[in-house]
Amino acid sequence: MNKAELITKVADDAGVTKTQANAALDSFIEAVTKTLKGGGKVTLVGFGTFSVSKRKARKGRNPQTGAEINIKARKVARFKAGKELAAKL
Repeated sequence: MNKAELITKVADDAGVTKTQANAALDSFIEAVTKTLKGGGKVTLVGFGTFSVSKRKARKGRNPQTGAEINIKARKVARFKAGKELAAKL
């Protein structure tokens, strides 16, 4: 499912226009992004938790040349499914 399909589904289920559903989805994404940038986490009970994880710097290999490269440390977004969502899968 892509963003357009999700917007259509939300609009149909909630009885709102696609424009309103798009605005709601964009607002949700912006709120989650802003919270994660600030170092926080977003927990939706029954669905899951969005959080930030730190990856250490490490060595890697260029697959084309086989040369060793350094991969910098970075922060990545994580999602851990909640108990109810995991049970439905």
